[in-house]
Amino acid sequence: MNRCLLGLALLSSISAPAFSKPAEPDLATVRAVTERFRDVNVALAEGYIRDPMNVCDTATMMGRSAGLGAMGVHYFRPDLLGISAPPNPRVTGTGTHTDFNKPAILIYEPQADESLQLVAVENLVFIKAWEAAGNSARPSFQGVPYDKMVDDPKTEIDEAHGFEPHYDRHVWIFRDNPNGVFAQFNPNATCKYHRGGMHKH
Repeated sequence: MNRCLLGLALLSSISAPAFSKPAEPDLATVRAVTERFRDVNVALAEGYIRDPMNVCDTATMMGRSAGLGAMGVHYFRPDLLGISAPPNPRVTGTGTHTDFNKPAILIYEPQADESLQLVAVENLVFIKAWEAAGNSARPSFQGVPYDKMVDDPKTEIDEAHGFEPHYDRHVWIFRDNPNGVFAQFNPNATCKYHRGGMHKH
């Protein structure tokens, strides 16, 4: 190896970080790696559990316009969220997981035949844990900052749907969303066929 090539090789090794963060997946990749969860039984087998309150979230439950639509029923991985306590009075956790190659939350739409259809994936981090890990800016995905969810005690509506203050990001990769792929709610999603709990106001 001549001196010029050796110099380039050394420069390359110096500028390369010792530990590099995995590349952020694009939407096609996220869809491909979560395709198996169309079958909710696969999700259950891999450690996802249904929201114990069995709520199908809609925009009106969080004081938003009905025209925005719904989210659906959430199935989540307690380990990825770092859930440290059940609602007492709110769910809290220590997780800072943001990798959409393995989303912490899967969102399903109830169907007329009582089956569930996967419509979106989500990641959520608790603000207290996120900041304790040394982060000052909210997390982002594909350049879009996560939504900040904090309940307003002055309203009867629970804007944080039973959780401590947190950041979350929905990704509608299995249901077209006219509000955008990163919107919280989807007018093309419905809780019409849901049989289960509702939010306590």
